[in-house]
Amino acid sequence: MASVAVTGLSKRYGDFVAVDDISFEVQPGEVFALLGPNGAGKTTTVEILEGFRKRDAGEVAVLGFDPANMATSLQLRERMGIVLQELAVEPLLTVREVLRRNAGYFCNPRSVDELIELVGLTEKAGARVKNLSGGQQRRLDLALGIVGNPELIFLDEPTTGFDPSARRGAWDLVESLAGEGTTVILTTHYMDEAEALADRVSVIAEGRIVASGTPQSLGGRDLGDAKIRFRIAPGHDDAELHFDNMSRVGELVEIVTDHEVETLHQLTGWSIDNGIALIGLVVERLTLEDIYLQLTGYSNEGLAERPSPSALTKEVP
Repeated sequence: MASVAVTGLSKRYGDFVAVDDISFEVQPGEVFALLGPNGAGKTTTVEILEGFRKRDAGEVAVLGFDPANMATSLQLRERMGIVLQELAVEPLLTVREVLRRNAGYFCNPRSVDELIELVGLTEKAGARVKNLSGGQQRRLDLALGIVGNPELIFLDEPTTGFDPSARRGAWDLVESLAGEGTTVILTTHYMDEAEALADRVSVIAEGRIVASGTPQSLGGRDLGDAKIRFRIAPGHDDAELHFDNMSRVGELVEIVTDHEVETLHQLTGWSIDNGIALIGLVVERLTLEDIYLQLTGYSNEGLAERPSPSALTKEVP
């Protein structure tokens, strides 16, 4: 059984359609990234899955439960963890006190001391929440999200405010959770984060899912043209090179091809036969960010202004 199954999900705010008949599944132990610009319907979708917002149409099952059903809400929340964008705990409590208090809400919580070490807050275990830096508060957020040893965890922009070292630590934590069989639903604006962590991604724009797949194949990025770029060693030129779609900008030579292996074979053969070095030789395809921007209709003027569901009051069933 899928950890999350969504079929025909829709949500409106007056005349505004925030989520428009979307469907997807998330399998047990999978890291699933839901990507989309502000106002695209991403936050509304996640909040419906978490049980914080009611849907207008469609079917939703989270760990086999309907998140809108109050009768089974407690059973679902005991098996689910949530990491929100902002910390919402008492500022005068210490890190250890917060985690011990929240651990008491669950039947099978993680060890508080092990959890503090896992998220890199050992030196701050006795510090009050109000004295933590922004990055340390996000680490505490992560700890609170997994203190109940959940089967499914929602991570909403989990590394916002992290320095590079802390980001990598958070990535390691997510990979560790997935390795233990925890299902992860991730929202992020960092495309490198989605590419590093997600098994599958779906992109939502204007309330609809416009593409789904692995980060490597999304939007056909694994099948598109490749760009081969290099510079010719000083004292030589590319007069003997004859490739279709070859161009030169200053010292940089670029070849666009959908047969990069054959092209590279010919190119490097020419380089070796003539003893002419190809400086800075690289092969590039469209990045995940390139594909994301194409799918979400990015332009120099930006996306049209749209109401943000997150700015609306949450509906707690």
